[in-house]
Amino acid sequence: MAAGRRARPRHGRAARPHDDPAEGASVTAPTVDVHAHVLLPEVDALVAGRPGLAEARALDALRNGPAALAVNGPMVRERVPALTDVAVRLSAMDAQGVDVQLVSPSPSHYHYWADEETAEKLCLLAGEATAAHCARAPGRLHGLGLAPLQHPKLAVRTLEHAMGLGLLGVEISSHAPGRELSDPAYEPFWTRAEDTGAILFLHPFGCTLDERLDRWYLSNTVGQPTENAVALSHLIFSGVLDRHPGLKLIAAHGGGYLPTHLGRSDHAWSARSDAGAGCAHLPSSYLKRLYFDSLVHDPYVLRELIRVAGADRVLLGSDFPFDMGTEDPVGALRAARLSDADFDAVRGGNAALLLRKD
Repeated sequence: MAAGRRARPRHGRAARPHDDPAEGASVTAPTVDVHAHVLLPEVDALVAGRPGLAEARALDALRNGPAALAVNGPMVRERVPALTDVAVRLSAMDAQGVDVQLVSPSPSHYHYWADEETAEKLCLLAGEATAAHCARAPGRLHGLGLAPLQHPKLAVRTLEHAMGLGLLGVEISSHAPGRELSDPAYEPFWTRAEDTGAILFLHPFGCTLDERLDRWYLSNTVGQPTENAVALSHLIFSGVLDRHPGLKLIAAHGGGYLPTHLGRSDHAWSARSDAGAGCAHLPSSYLKRLYFDSLVHDPYVLRELIRVAGADRVLLGSDFPFDMGTEDPVGALRAARLSDADFDAVRGGNAALLLRKD
């Protein structure tokens, strides 16, 4: 979830699924947006008044600062219909030229402060509510549940529950309090996700740099890319991706700073025994084992992401309907001036293959 200056109106017709990036291009796959959110009032009701919620909100206020919070509230309230009403969502998708969305709960629903009992109830409820939302538009909406990273032993159970509901996997943040994604306690979770073919959507919420980023919305503009880079580095350098090469993990926001700045990591891996101790291969090589959404807000950065990760590893993403997303994800992709084949792969071809339940 993100906040910032209100989006300016776009001019001209939204891209449609049959539009070509260039004359004569062939389009067969649907246009698929893998980064879209749903707000779940049921989850908010569940955690209301629970011990730990007030402290978590105070920490969130510290990390974002008063100016950001003053913008966040009205921004989210304005978008509640798009976040909760399927008819509003479908209308917006039609206007954007998006055929299919992969819908994940708003990251504000993570609540990694919650005790085991509350966390399990929360994740089960979030899965059920997301599945019900998506069931109102079968074929157009696919969903993800949540996993309580603060309680690794529950993560497998909630993943299996989500998959049993017909969801395609779960959304996770970049870390939990006191635990990085390299923590050995997550090994059963990675194993089960790999075995089931579950999609894991890595979407940070909050940044541990705290009040250093509490002005000018740095908590999001700098904090989110930083969190992505740290989380992915833990997965790479710890050997998680060596042990679980079949993981289907999508990193939001184009993977943050990491994909386009991995030269320093590659150098460290080659030059230092401590940096190279945990993973078997050059760090940059692992980009081709991950997936990334296209939401980088710069066509040249998107071109570089596609160059280093491969056109088959980048998926269309909008962060619907938050203000730090894009209202025209297909147009943003077109601005990168890719080849017809790469355009179609990112627009929907890659996601159509990844989202298949078989």
